Amino acid sequence: MAKRAKRKKTEALAIPTAARVAIAAVAVAVVGYGLLARTETVQPTRKPSVHEAQASSSPVYVAAPVHASAPAPVPAPIPAPAPLVEPPKAAEGPGALVRQVVDYASHQAPGTVIIDTKNTFLYLILNDAQAMRYGIGVGREGFTWSGEQTVARKTEWPDWRPPADMLVRQPYLPRFMAGGPTNPLGARAMYLGETEYRIHGTNKPDTIGKRVSSGCIRLTNEDVTDLYERVKVGAKVIVLPNRPLATNAQVTSSGPKLAAAQ
Repeated sequence: MAKRAKRKKTEALAIPTAARVAIAAVAVAVVGYGLLARTETVQPTRKPSVHEAQASSSPVYVAAPVHASAPAPVPAPIPAPAPLVEPPKAAEGPGALVRQVVDYASHQAPGTVIIDTKNTFLYLILNDAQAMRYGIGVGREGFTWSGEQTVARKTEWPDWRPPADMLVRQPYLPRFMAGGPTNPLGARAMYLGETEYRIHGTNKPDTIGKRVSSGCIRLTNEDVTDLYERVKVGAKVIVLPNRPLATNAQVTSSGPKLAAAQ
């Protein structure tokens, strides 16, 4: 009886011990598995380098987009300075030589012709405050003159007979040319006193406003026709001096006869 009771007691004590051993084994296994799992998932922390630390701590600046700028404008060339002395002008502008009524104060009687050689204008006096102004061509250098004459006669489509001294200078000229569109005297002519000077038309209208003649006064055929109808035989013609009177001989009816037309 005693042995049986002792054995039962030993068995009773042995069960809890075995259980405890099993529990301890299970606990060890669980702890070991946990350590292994943590080792696999946790990576070691790497200390950043000095350059990486500076790069991560420095502010980042984003550059603004660069746009192509337009080329700088090229400066305009500086014009040359204007001359201090301008050449003399024959007219005020492109339309100055066109026939027109202008203001012109004068004490001369209406119908008087005043020729401004210097500025290539002919004025027909209308009243004491106005005149009809025409663009004209005048004598070239050395062939200008000034003075007072009268309209001795008038002719439509005049013939042309170059004077002897003109033929000496220009022997190739014809000795006679009948009146007509090709005649250098043009459509009308008004002869001045006993001189060979004339106020006449021209077959070269591009010479109006220029100094190309041998002393005669020329207008376009349209203008000379208009003037011809307005001017009477006996009308006074005053040719203003191109220079001071002291250096210009005034031509009178008894003065020398010079070449006309061309």
